[in-house]
Amino acid sequence: MLDPRCIIFIVGFLCLARVLDASAGDADPIYRTCTGECERRGCVGETCFTPCKYLLDHSSTEAPWYMQKPLYLLWKQLDCKSECRYHCMMEREKERAVHLGPVKYHGKWPFQRLFGFQEPVSVVFSFLNLAAHFYGWLCYFILIYYKLPLKHDKPYYDFAGLWHIYGLLSMNSWFWSAVFHSREVEFTERLDYSSAVALLGFSLILSLIRSIGIKDEAGRVMVSAPLIAFTTTHILYLNNFRMDYGWNMKVCVVMGVAQLLVWAVWAGVTRHPSRWKLWIVVVGGALAMLLEIYDFPPYKGFVDAHALWHATTIPLTIIWWSFIRDDAEFQTSILVKKVK
Repeated sequence: MLDPRCIIFIVGFLCLARVLDASAGDADPIYRTCTGECERRGCVGETCFTPCKYLLDHSSTEAPWYMQKPLYLLWKQLDCKSECRYHCMMEREKERAVHLGPVKYHGKWPFQRLFGFQEPVSVVFSFLNLAAHFYGWLCYFILIYYKLPLKHDKPYYDFAGLWHIYGLLSMNSWFWSAVFHSREVEFTERLDYSSAVALLGFSLILSLIRSIGIKDEAGRVMVSAPLIAFTTTHILYLNNFRMDYGWNMKVCVVMGVAQLLVWAVWAGVTRHPSRWKLWIVVVGGALAMLLEIYDFPPYKGFVDAHALWHATTIPLTIIWWSFIRDDAEFQTSILVKKVK
């Protein structure tokens, strides 16, 4: 089915949110001077940073063991450059706040850190989306195996297994979204993009199988094999050859539009009793998409349009899993009547 998170790929923002590394902020001569001086001295004004002690003249791997960065700093990537960029950005924004509005630095708005998290509000909402998917999947699991009748200890519902995979991929995607928003480095970026593409690819497969009603294994293999091969190849390309944001956007847009069209057609022709829930998710997701189109800087340095979009997908996810459970009940009732 059409996942709320996947709708945003239609405009390519989730896959292209961090394409540009050059923005008005990092092109500012005052900011560039500040970061350059900070990387040489390890300080911004009177504030000095511990990570800079390890990287002033040579890499930490060349230094004695007692001068190398601690493991937790290596994991969090709290290096001299990132610390200098953050504090120079904050200092520059304080100066700009008097007469000018905030600008982006390295493709991102200036966010206030909280307990070390780069975008704390997006982290919280990502985890809430994760919780919503877990709750929805858990209720679905209980419904399938403990409330609905079983056939030889297996569900009557022909798409039960596919929804389990979907639930796991969704939870995995939102987990890495939370990690990425907590600390944006190459490692977390790749996992966030890869997990999102994997979810999008499988959601497209699931939309085709469910809307067409393919129940035999041969038919499912014919539909899913080419899409699995393409999605896997695309993820490998991004991680092992080139992180091509433009190409990734095109892939996401195509799969997102294809999925949306499949479910729009199915919702228009089916007589499913809960199809109105599907329409709520589609329309609600389209309206939430406006938050990404009309981007605005973070309020008080914490809440921006992207964070609010994360918030809107929480109720949509709850409705979505409600539809999935209704679909399982509806299909099971039809199959049980046929058996009787």
